[in-house]
Amino acid sequence: MSTPYPFTAIVGQDDLRLGLLLNAVSPAVGGVLVRGEKGTAKSTAVRALAALMPEVSVVPGCRFSCDPASPDPACPDGPHAEAAGVSRAARTVELPVGASEDRLVGALDIERALSEGVKAFEPGLLADAHRGILYVDEVNLLHDHLVDLLLDAAAMGASYVEREGVSVRHAARFLLVGTMNPEEGELRPQLLDRFGLTVEVAASRDTDERVEVVRRRLAYDDDPEGFAARWAEEETALRERIAAARALLPRVVLGDGVLRQIAATCAAFEVDGMRADIVMARTATALAAWAGREEVTADDVRQAALLALPHRRRRNPFDAPGLDEDKLDQTLDEAGPQENNGDDDPDPGPDGGGDGGGGGGVPPQADGDRTPPQASEGDDTPSQAPGSAPDAPGRSAGAEQQPVAAAEPFRTKMLSVPGLGEGAAGRRSRARTAHGRTTGAVRPQGALTKLHLAATVQAAAPHQRARGRSGRGLVVRRDDLRQATREGREGNLVLFVVDASGSMAARQRMSAVKGAVLSLLLDAYQRRDKVGLVTFRGKEAEVALPPTSSVDAAAARLESLPTGGRTPLAAGLLKAHDVLRVERLRDPSRRPLLVVVTDGRATGGPEPVALAGRAGRLHRSEGTASVVVDCESGYVRLGLAGELARELGGTAVTLDELRADSIAGLVKDVTAAGRAA
Repeated sequence: MSTPYPFTAIVGQDDLRLGLLLNAVSPAVGGVLVRGEKGTAKSTAVRALAALMPEVSVVPGCRFSCDPASPDPACPDGPHAEAAGVSRAARTVELPVGASEDRLVGALDIERALSEGVKAFEPGLLADAHRGILYVDEVNLLHDHLVDLLLDAAAMGASYVEREGVSVRHAARFLLVGTMNPEEGELRPQLLDRFGLTVEVAASRDTDERVEVVRRRLAYDDDPEGFAARWAEEETALRERIAAARALLPRVVLGDGVLRQIAATCAAFEVDGMRADIVMARTATALAAWAGREEVTADDVRQAALLALPHRRRRNPFDAPGLDEDKLDQTLDEAGPQENNGDDDPDPGPDGGGDGGGGGGVPPQADGDRTPPQASEGDDTPSQAPGSAPDAPGRSAGAEQQPVAAAEPFRTKMLSVPGLGEGAAGRRSRARTAHGRTTGAVRPQGALTKLHLAATVQAAAPHQRARGRSGRGLVVRRDDLRQATREGREGNLVLFVVDASGSMAARQRMSAVKGAVLSLLLDAYQRRDKVGLVTFRGKEAEVALPPTSSVDAAAARLESLPTGGRTPLAAGLLKAHDVLRVERLRDPSRRPLLVVVTDGRATGGPEPVALAGRAGRLHRSEGTASVVVDCESGYVRLGLAGELARELGGTAVTLDELRADSIAGLVKDVTAAGRAA
């Protein structure tokens, strides 16, 4: 077994280390989610923590790590007779991103359950992690149903496996640690709330600190055992401090005053539900025990708020996590003990401690993002008459315009890919999935995961006499088992191709276009899609954002998108074709949805309209589902976006029709290329 990097040798990352240590002191805090860029010692710190955890005493031979002092009465390996326990180190169990549901929660032997009537259960990772650490790297990339199972077990302290009337329950209490890179996509707010604490990590910008990180890492790589030996004394001291804090924890007093501060803080920051209050109380208590005190102070409450509230304040993926510390201090002061000697003015003026009405708790950039910059006279590009040439000399075709802010997003109609796919689980298009409604049964190709009971009984019934059945039990053989086929929803790759040319540059028009794309991005986030962004203007097209699960990264690229120049529509479509070709090789099961946002005009180069038509037919020939968002405005419309949609074999919708509350019609399903033929 390799020697882990010492926890005490980690340079910097104070919040990360504190969050992990508080959970080691009090696992009831609810785990910690570590958010940060790659290469910031997230995994190193989690693996190093295992060496500091106190040893656990377990029942000999129990696969579920029961405590001999109080064994689980429902343990599948029980009941346990009284016996001396054996001590072992607390385990660190890692959940890989590609793990199956059976690997996580365990699996029942359905064949033995039907034929012999016994509960033959193979434990999963949740059982292995009981009384230890469960580490989930890249938790934001796990399938949603796995995250749900994981967090349910962490909240209830038990794992339940139920299939076809056969049920198994076992204890599953562990320190849950998840790490993620926000650039690869966010967790849903409901799942963020289930993590007790969150910490943000980033690489230090201090030269001396970075030098020390490299020096220690090279020394560890050269001689892991020797490096660990040099830090053994510090590791022992930290291990003893964790044990002392655990022993002190039951004696820590959480007074009514600090409870009021906790409740007032959660109310002031408008967090949903009561989980934040409970987590803050447990965290503040753990902080006091870690400091060796038997009473929680206001400083403990403040530190607990900084760890427990930032991720609970996010309302959508475009909100930056964070906490207004000035507002936090003001709230704690107002909710704390009041001292009044009679000289204080009971009615302070409007300037008494206020922040000037700046909207406490809102990230600094939130207000500015929605306010269009002030334009000087003559700054706006004059709108084109419907029939005029968009590439006429002047600012409308050649001059680059500054980015404008997006209009407020709205709820969009659902755009889906036709047919039945087999991609990653999501919420957009119909697909064969592991979860959903049962549509049929087939012979299992590998291990049986979802039994179709009726089909299995029907397959076994004709052979009962030939198999010598004499009792009440059904004689079932492997060949009789049938796997249930299920239909649910999949996530797609939604590739946006956005026209940023001079014909789109009118300030109000581009603001509405950006608002529509932002709305579609929010819809893609909720439906668990991957997104990409291609823009075209001037003489060429560029990939503003390669396909990713991070819709907030796409929103950031959109906000800074300038406009101006000619309209190389064909270049945009061909660039999108290149992106989709590469993505089909990387992830062939994820079906694409092409969303072209344009007024349909094509200028620049020889025969731009004909070239755009050929590029559209190229997408159509490969069966790419597409939709054209028609941005043309005015009383007279040329209908060029509709012609482009026909070349693509897709559907055209106007900005107004895109709204879910539009009276233009019901949900528009995208027409597959060649489907009408």
